[in-house]
Amino acid sequence: MTTEVRPSVGERGRLRLLQLAALTSTCDRFAIAPLLVVIGLDLDAPLSAVAGVASAYFLAYGLMQPVWGMISDRIGRVRVMRLSLLGAAAAGIGSVLAPNLLALGICRTVAGGCFAALIPSTLVYVGDMWPAAVRQRPLADVLAASSLGIAVATAGAGLLADLIHWRVVPGVTAVAAALLWVALSRLPEPDRSPATGNPLRSVVRVLRDRWALVVFALVFVEGMTVLGVLTYLAPAVQALGSSAALAGLVAASFGVGALGWSRLVRMLVGRTSPGGLACIGGVLLIVGWSVPAITVNVATVTVAGLVLGGSWAFLHTTLQGWATEVVPTERATAVALFAALLFLGSSAGTAAAGPLADTGAFGTLFRVALCVAVPLAVAAGIARIRYSAARGSSRPDAAATTPTPD
Repeated sequence: MTTEVRPSVGERGRLRLLQLAALTSTCDRFAIAPLLVVIGLDLDAPLSAVAGVASAYFLAYGLMQPVWGMISDRIGRVRVMRLSLLGAAAAGIGSVLAPNLLALGICRTVAGGCFAALIPSTLVYVGDMWPAAVRQRPLADVLAASSLGIAVATAGAGLLADLIHWRVVPGVTAVAAALLWVALSRLPEPDRSPATGNPLRSVVRVLRDRWALVVFALVFVEGMTVLGVLTYLAPAVQALGSSAALAGLVAASFGVGALGWSRLVRMLVGRTSPGGLACIGGVLLIVGWSVPAITVNVATVTVAGLVLGGSWAFLHTTLQGWATEVVPTERATAVALFAALLFLGSSAGTAAAGPLADTGAFGTLFRVALCVAVPLAVAAGIARIRYSAARGSSRPDAAATTPTPD
């Protein structure tokens, strides 16, 4: 395939650009949670309505995953990232200037649809450019950048809202997107042949696989239970009378936890089976929601965030790795569908939890999350173990548990 000539960067430079792309996308995605209450006060809207903006963002983020995947197969990974960054920058500027909640919702939905291209494209780019024997290392580094983005977004968004104004937050990610659009011009396009034919055939082939459907069902429920309810950690702290800055710092515990626990996952990969990692993640998920289900205060919400970050590092990365191997001939499509269902679940969870959050019933909300977390944890552990047995391999599989950002 002939690609346009552009100034190139070395392997370390390519990885840094991919990390910045993952960090920027994650920052924009997680920044809205600490802002829900202050946006509602500024625009005179109930919490459930503002949460609807977050839900629309997650919905667009999920639906656009397979779309961007198909486009990147045809025009290239870097071109897709740069195209989406232009749209994200424009949507961020629109968010800064939005006069009402409807306009803000439209701009944030467009931003979600655009930022959706970045992390899947970084994953596929790593797969295109790094050999399988060493691929786990750059993927883990991208995960670390994404986890850092969670912490930076949830802590920084609340702080900026308190010190300046909530509109500064989408402005920051808009500027970052514009700068990345320029920086990625130095990222070489992988040398590959563009895809041809009907992309829906790949989707059909993936959906015909029984194990693929199991993985998709698990990640949809995980999206509801983790990302969907996670949106309300900051509002729960603000309902106690805390500032947006403190609420953001508390919510940042999820990103800090994910970053810290991911180091342990990296050490256990190859020593512990994928089923074992899934079981550890399931236990952490149950423990995480058990703490604030008993009582809601700053300490319990902080502990919940830290422990749920561990579940994300163990359980989600196991599911993500599973998605990359379940239909190996259609890996890109399977990963795109996996990501789409994760964020569709997140959107559904955010919307479903809105009425409880609107009435301040956060204890009830976390107890509902716990009730869903228990069967999810059990099902994920059993399914992953049975999959290994069905495929005739119960050995630890590093490829199946490679940590990835989504």
